[in-house]
Amino acid sequence: MADEEVEVEGKKKSPLVKIIIFAVVGLLVVIGTVIGTMFLTGFFDRKDMQQMEKRLAELEAKNGEGKEDEKEKGPQKVKESPELTRFVNSYMELEKPLVSNLTGTRKVIQVNLSIMTHYDERVFKNVKKHESAIRSAALDVMRQSTESELGAPEFRKNLATKIRDEMNAVLVKYEDFGGIEEVFFTSFVVQ
Repeated sequence: MADEEVEVEGKKKSPLVKIIIFAVVGLLVVIGTVIGTMFLTGFFDRKDMQQMEKRLAELEAKNGEGKEDEKEKGPQKVKESPELTRFVNSYMELEKPLVSNLTGTRKVIQVNLSIMTHYDERVFKNVKKHESAIRSAALDVMRQSTESELGAPEFRKNLATKIRDEMNAVLVKYEDFGGIEEVFFTSFVVQ
């Protein structure tokens, strides 16, 4: 009888041992597959990593230490030649006029705007890209003007400054860089 009890206990342990063996073998197969894949994709190759770090250091030294990628640092100011101390002024006129009512009156103000920058063409590309938002911001500034402000000697200059600031705020919001140095009125009509 004692022999029969041992065999019965042995039979009960047998399926448990098989399950454990299959689990361990399965785990080893998964681990082997992961390590094999990492080896084949070059994860363990130190030479490639060292070459990339060396190349990165060379590029940083060439562009100046710690300088960011050209897109990240924004447009660059443009000079005609290295000897000049003044930057080149580039101009772009918005195609359509801006028309807005003056606050508290039936009068209407209509202006054509031209913008000036010392930076490269990316500022103009950004202005064209976000022209709707820029026009909306400029119109908001214009509609806040009152008839009594029209007579002030510095009205146009102050309005241009406010419009420039709002345009730059829109560009900073969408492109992380403004770049508009000045805003000029190419036509200015109040009726």
